[in-house]
Order: sequence, then C-alpha cells, then structure tokens
Amino acid sequence: MNANNLVPRQIAVRTAGRRHGPITRLVSPGDIGELIKPFVFLDYVDAPGGGGPNFGFHPHSGIATLTFPLTFDIEHQTSTGQVDVVHRGGVEWVVAGAGIWHKARPQSTDSDRLQAFQLWFALPPSHEAAPPSTLFIQPEQVPTDGPVTVLAGTYGAATSAVPVPFDANYLWVQLKDGQAWNYEPPAMHQVAWAFAQSGTLEVNGETLSGELAVFEDGAGRLAFRARGDCAFLLGSAAKRTHDLVLGPYSVHSNPAALAAGTKRISEIGEQLQRDGLI
Repeated sequence: MNANNLVPRQIAVRTAGRRHGPITRLVSPGDIGELIKPFVFLDYVDAPGGGGPNFGFHPHSGIATLTFPLTFDIEHQTSTGQVDVVHRGGVEWVVAGAGIWHKARPQSTDSDRLQAFQLWFALPPSHEAAPPSTLFIQPEQVPTDGPVTVLAGTYGAATSAVPVPFDANYLWVQLKDGQAWNYEPPAMHQVAWAFAQSGTLEVNGETLSGELAVFEDGAGRLAFRARGDCAFLLGSAAKRTHDLVLGPYSVHSNPAALAAGTKRISEIGEQLQRDGLI
C-alpha cells in the first residue's frame, strides 16, 4: 500500500447547495464541477409523495447523465421515440453525446417522499460527439458489496454494468448507527467527494449532515463513521484535465464541439416541434 493512502484527506470545500422547490442543486459545471470533473452536475430531488417534478422534453450534448431513483419509478422517453421505465433503486444511464432530447416523469410510489439523484459526467473528447444511447438497469441488476451499492465503476467484488468511458467510481453507501467504513481510492483517483443524504456522517475527523464535501486532491483514504443510520453518495475519479466549455444544456471540451452539439440539438428540437411533441 502506498504510504500516501494512510494520510487522511481533509475537506477542501463544503456546501448545502441551492434549493429550488423540490430540487437541491449541489454541483454545477460553473462552480464545484470545475473542482471534481468529470463529475460536473448533481441534483438531489426530495418532494412529497404523490407529487414531484415532471421534466418535459429538454436537450443535452457532450455529457452522460446517471439518474438514481431512491423511492419511486421513473418513466423515460427520448427524442428517438424510446420509452422505458427504471424502477426505484435502479439506474438510468443516458449518453447525450452528439445530442439528444429526453423527458422523464415519476410514476406512482407508496413512499411518503420522492427522492432521487441525477449526476452529469463530462464526456471525454473521444466520446462527446458519439451517437446518443441509453441503458436502463433494474434494481436487482445493480451490484452491491457490503454496505456499498455500485452505481458506476467498481468497488470490491462489485462492478457496475454502466459503461463509463473514463476511470471513475460512483457509490451509494448505507451505514448503521456507529458503523465504520473506509474507502481506499484507486491509485489514479485524485478527485473525491461525498454527499450526506441522511444522518450525520463523520469523515476524517469532520462531520457532514445534508452537505456535499469535496476532499483535497490526493490519494489518501476516507474514513467514515455513522452517527445514527446514514446514507451517502461517494464519487472518486482520475482528475480530468480538459476544459469545460459550457452551453445552456451542454458541456464540451472545446468551442467547436459545443457549436456542433448546439446545432444538433437545435435540429432535433425543430423536428420535435414539427411532430407536435414540444
């Protein structure tokens, strides 16, 4: 083991995000996304049961989105006409690539809260103009190892079926009161962050409650302990060196790629209008 992995990593930035109705924006490409790329956007949805937001047709390019519904099912439709449902605890993976429009709406649930996460990954130059694609993984196909659910990447003996085209792990961790758990990031994972969704979470001598923490760059371990039952997201990755070039719905690595993505989603939007879908 590298001796650097034994040095605890401290929190460099923390935030409770910005809440707008049922959605808390924790990461945006123009702020914390610059620190933790390829993770560039994270929304937490928390709404009363029986309601929740409907996301009408909207476009993206240059990114991939991973949606993780905790307490409800999601119906998803793309501009290609594909309609699918991902059940609670499953994973919705959408590669926008060269350009796609999609929409989603929550389906009925017996939970008193509608809770979900949506994460954006900035795609590398080799994939940001690729044809769009989708993958829906049902909960029984999402791998686990101990308290860890692997949404993307690998932990222990569990590897996600999500074909992330770069070196990253995205984990959902559930700990019982007093339970300790250590995360040793892979050697190349200089980026790491965590969001404490429930309970109070101790990490490397500090506490998180309803907050996202970005850890200082490095390879050091992250030592977690739960105060009360806790659930949290954890991401780690090899640090992306490419710039983030931003559009209203897109993230690309250079202005030419952004212009191409913007043109393509405009063309798709015009077709959706002719078809009476938007």
